[in-house]
Amino acid sequence: MENTNERTGAISSTLSSFKGNIYLVGMMGAGKTSVGRLLAKRARKSFFDSDQVIEERTGVSIPTIFHHEGESGFRAREQAAIADLTKLDDIVLATGGGAILFEENRRSLGATGFVVYLKAQVNDLWKRTQADKNRPLLDTENPLSKLEDLFRVRDPIYTALADLVIETGDPNLQIFLNRLEDELVKARVQ
Repeated sequence: MENTNERTGAISSTLSSFKGNIYLVGMMGAGKTSVGRLLAKRARKSFFDSDQVIEERTGVSIPTIFHHEGESGFRAREQAAIADLTKLDDIVLATGGGAILFEENRRSLGATGFVVYLKAQVNDLWKRTQADKNRPLLDTENPLSKLEDLFRVRDPIYTALADLVIETGDPNLQIFLNRLEDELVKARVQ
């Protein structure tokens, strides 16, 4: 049986030779931030989450921005953050779920890095997000229906943008991360 520490070390050394940026896209609750942090550590890259960058810049939470500026105000801030972040080198970036709705963001992401779509099924996304009060787009009368609508619109956009599409069905984060690393290395070699 394979030793997990040896496997992690071997993959990490291969991933550390993965030059360039890795951008994680996908729906809210797909695991972009959790996966991104661990992936960045293994790949020896800096990690950024575009939502966290926006919160740091403004000093307030995403729901507060939505409340005071609406979705359009938030998206303008998101666009500025992504424009700045995609100018950096050797990073892992977890984008907000709706970042791909804007052509300028898609162009920046596609031109400056390797885009990975963390694809999760709606029922999994719902399990992960239903109790989270920091999801302003789900603050509606029927949040599950809203999530389904968002997925229906966004899934084809994520798929078209992505250099790699990977299902996030693995319940164990480490197993999923190992599978993602294998796919990243394979994709980079081809």
